Amino acid sequence: MIGTLVNTGAVIAGSSIGLIFKKNLPEKYQTIYFQGVGLFTLVYGITMALVISSPLLVILSLVAGGFFGVRMQLEKRAEQLGDYIQLKIRIKNDRFTEGLITSFLLFCVGSMTILGAIEEGFGKTSDILLTKSIMDFFSAIMLASGLGAGVLFSAIPLLLFQGGITLLVSVAGKDIPPEIVSELTVVGGIVLIGLSFNLLKIKKIEIINLLPALLFICIFIWLKLHFF
Repeated sequence: MIGTLVNTGAVIAGSSIGLIFKKNLPEKYQTIYFQGVGLFTLVYGITMALVISSPLLVILSLVAGGFFGVRMQLEKRAEQLGDYIQLKIRIKNDRFTEGLITSFLLFCVGSMTILGAIEEGFGKTSDILLTKSIMDFFSAIMLASGLGAGVLFSAIPLLLFQGGITLLVSVAGKDIPPEIVSELTVVGGIVLIGLSFNLLKIKKIEIINLLPALLFICIFIWLKLHFF
């Protein structure tokens, strides 16, 4: 868990620095930063998605995950949770929930998160997550400068999500097929492409509603390997 703990600390530290300098960063610099991040996220997502080997199962997982997310109103519930946290801590920031959700997705839905957490769960190395921590530290500075305190609070779901993967793998992941890791990365890449559309303000996509696709692709690949 050392990698995830360091990563969480890096996000907290970076966000704190960003909040300190928030008032001194002109809006034009915030705008160009998010355009740059949006373009990088788009390219990064495409790179992840290009390793696809089971396109039909990926499509099925996105559809099933999306239907499940809409049925459970995950996007709406996430926004309500963000608003509730903001109300409780009494922070006046119109972009608090946006900052919380956007940061969580950027920090957690990527190949470095998935592969790093799995490697650490296997007890191999924390190098991937430690490298990711450096990247997230600087990203958190700029994200918090533009989106506010929501970025700081994204450290909590990051700890739960990334740490949860590590613990799950350490307990029951000795036999995880590489096919699952590969297609999980593909779905994560597609989700990041959707997030890039939001960052670039091309089209509003309900990314949270698509997150269950990460679970569905694991189930579908497991069924394929065992029954087909």
